[in-house]
Amino acid sequence: MDPIDEPQTPFGTAVAHSNKLQRQYQALLDQSTPHVTYRWIGTAVGLALFFLRVFVAQGWYIVAYALGIYLLNLFLAFLQPKFDPSNDALDNDMEDGSIGTLPTRKDEEFRPFIRRLPEFKFWHSATRAVAISFVCSWFEIFNVPVFWPVLVMYWLMLFILTMRKQIQHMIKYRYVPFSFGKTRYGKASNN
Repeated sequence: MDPIDEPQTPFGTAVAHSNKLQRQYQALLDQSTPHVTYRWIGTAVGLALFFLRVFVAQGWYIVAYALGIYLLNLFLAFLQPKFDPSNDALDNDMEDGSIGTLPTRKDEEFRPFIRRLPEFKFWHSATRAVAISFVCSWFEIFNVPVFWPVLVMYWLMLFILTMRKQIQHMIKYRYVPFSFGKTRYGKASNN
């Protein structure tokens, strides 16, 4: 039997279109997942276009500042472990003095570094933020007159202080959020 065509309401049609667009968008995201370098190059190009827009138009410094704060927040979440060792320290009441460190004996549990914000979500959020900022730079309502050198200095100070705090945290609890520089073990060759 042929299915009976039910009359479509305008709302039902809009929902069906929205679902179709969401599936297509998710398919594009799924296809881009293994191409890490190209994804980040695309985001960097978008960011360069946005900064070129701000430079040429001589405005929208507040939008650029807000984007910088948001990207800094994302980067810090990317660097932090999902399970913060300093919180474990509070939970364990510092009983044995070796809290939050990597295992040093065979009987200690090894906990791999798991990011609070995974790389793909970091990229996706950063790319969306750059795109939204670029769109905002075309509307005069977001062009708030400010003295931009103050914003740049304030952002640089914020960046320096937060990164210093993050690096101290990494040193104190002995974790490295990056894989380069770490020993890689290959397969043993049998001669």
